[in-house]
Amino acid sequence: MNIYSAISANIWKSYVILVLFVVFAGAVAYVIGKATGYGPSAGVVVFILAVIYSFVSYFYSDKIVLATSGAREIQKKDNPELFHIVENLSIGDGMPMPKVYIVDDPAPNAFATGRDPKHAAVAATTGILERLNKAELEGVLAHELSHVKNYDTRLMAITAVIVGFIAMITDFFLRSMFWGGL
Repeated sequence: MNIYSAISANIWKSYVILVLFVVFAGAVAYVIGKATGYGPSAGVVVFILAVIYSFVSYFYSDKIVLATSGAREIQKKDNPELFHIVENLSIGDGMPMPKVYIVDDPAPNAFATGRDPKHAAVAATTGILERLNKAELEGVLAHELSHVKNYDTRLMAITAVIVGFIAMITDFFLRSMFWGGL
């Protein structure tokens, strides 16, 4: 398998996961709705919510990830070294410059997010910026940019958001059963 077939596989997996999620969520909600007495309307409502949630996870999962991590976007003047590293790596790899973020966290970490290279972001924690030298930081950020280029970020973000949705629906039905369902 070469890089292009891996990229193509990740793109298709993203779409397949979204479609299967909508079908799965609707079917599970239908079965639980029948079992709890809510009727088939519960399946229809959850199906509609799953479609909306799939749309949101595809277009906004990067913003959700950045917001939950407390990342703040930086410009070149805010942290020139970090910005230049990401800029140089992007130019060297022939991909668009992603947005650059810093997360105020002493733990050394970095991550990439976004649905494709044109809508990507790279974040580094203050902990990793303090601990690594320039060459080490370049290696870490090159690794993160490879996730963007391979569409790994889209696949993982969609998967994470969908798992969260399934957990919410399950919690809703369990609570409704505990407080008077069935």
